[in-house]
Amino acid sequence: MKSSQNPNSTDIKNPFKRIIVGIQFLFVAFGATVLVPLLIDIDPSVALFTAGVGTLIFHVITKGKVPVFLGSSFAFIAPIVAATKLYGYPGTLGGIIAVGLVYGVVSFIVKLWGLRVIEKIFPSVVVGPVIMIIGLSLASVGVDMAKSNWPIAISVLVTAIVIVIYTKGLIKLIPIFIGIIVGYLISIIAGLVDFSSVNEAAWFALPKFTTPEFNWAAILYMIPVAIAPIIEHVGDIYAIGGVAEKEFVKDPGLHRTLLGDGIATAFAGFLGGPPNTTYSEVTGAVALTKITDPRILRIAAITAIVFSLVGKISAVLKTIPQAVLGGIMLLLFGMIASIGIKTLIDAKTDFSIIRNQVIVSIILTIGIGGAQMSYGNFSLAGIGLASVIGVILNLILPKTASSTKESIDEVN
Repeated sequence: MKSSQNPNSTDIKNPFKRIIVGIQFLFVAFGATVLVPLLIDIDPSVALFTAGVGTLIFHVITKGKVPVFLGSSFAFIAPIVAATKLYGYPGTLGGIIAVGLVYGVVSFIVKLWGLRVIEKIFPSVVVGPVIMIIGLSLASVGVDMAKSNWPIAISVLVTAIVIVIYTKGLIKLIPIFIGIIVGYLISIIAGLVDFSSVNEAAWFALPKFTTPEFNWAAILYMIPVAIAPIIEHVGDIYAIGGVAEKEFVKDPGLHRTLLGDGIATAFAGFLGGPPNTTYSEVTGAVALTKITDPRILRIAAITAIVFSLVGKISAVLKTIPQAVLGGIMLLLFGMIASIGIKTLIDAKTDFSIIRNQVIVSIILTIGIGGAQMSYGNFSLAGIGLASVIGVILNLILPKTASSTKESIDEVN
């Protein structure tokens, strides 16, 4: 019988070494996981706890076959900040739970009709500009935080750029983590960090969970934002399958991975954490190390839970100056936007076709412009509104719309 083990993978038999590698994998995702709660002003321990438990939930639903770690999703930062202003954070959490249920619905659709239905509704011409909005809509937030101390922000930015461009191996996968450390150390030397809260914090402390409230307006505001992360999830599962040389979209099945991600996100919402997503950084680490054993990722998840219970860790994270976070965001949010551009390029989107120009341009102007539609207590704005309109335009505009060149030829 042919073994299902990838012959190119690295199998770690020593339990102690397995634990060390698992902790190492957590640090690949650590910077990004705690950055999201710091930006939306919640306890980072909550994000670590829900990421850890969410990852274990994912592994149960996917039969422990997929080497994935779920961490805080950047796609929801702007919607969470906006929704919190409108409905409060507990109301926003109700929307996050609803997003998790949307994943479940999509999972059911994929189970019944396959992936082609999703690709038809959410093609690259819709998903690409939506991802661009996610990054570009946060640009001003990054600049505002960075300008609180430009020298520190620039030092963080330069560090992250150097790591991304000039390093190799695992170091290349953690530019956020290293950038924050460098900026934090410079801030300590400059006397900008107050450690009094760290001294007062207990070594053991439960994360500061928040109870959700259910508000239809907040739910309808958050649901459309799920479009881009769902497509990102599909891409990540194909990517990790390619690394492990297994077809995870068939076994355990894309419907199971979507369901696992959705239930993990809903779980996070019930406790006050940000939505979860499959982490490309961890996929990169799996590809680099050739370690495709899902048990390693479960060790990373358990480590995240343990870290979330150490009060000193949360206290230290809260002392990171705004300029340090701002410096990272200058690169990070721009890179998110560039992923949207790459999505369009990889799909070979033809911009000589007027239909595609119309869809992309309207999504961008509505999303970046902050357009809002309201009816009574219902409100749809920003990324969510742009996503919905993009889907509608893609479905109703004729596929046979003429190209720019054909229009010019007709005029001539």
